[in-house]
Amino acid sequence: MRVVATTTDPVRLSFLRALLSDAGIETIVLDAHISAMEGGIGAFPRRLAVVTEDEQRARAVLREAGEAWA
Repeated sequence: MRVVATTTDPVRLSFLRALLSDAGIETIVLDAHISAMEGGIGAFPRRLAVVTEDEQRARAVLREAGEAWA
């Protein structure tokens, strides 16, 4: 798995997942449980990951949408 984005914003996370899903790229949200445990205060970012084989394509999709992340 490769992390392609990180955010504390659940709306942005949903948007990024939708972008990648529309491109046929499956995602997994890492740290979702700790974010739920914190009570939604946004202290712990969630990481969006894809399988290693999809990393370059996922980054290209995010970059094209203006959502590039280093």
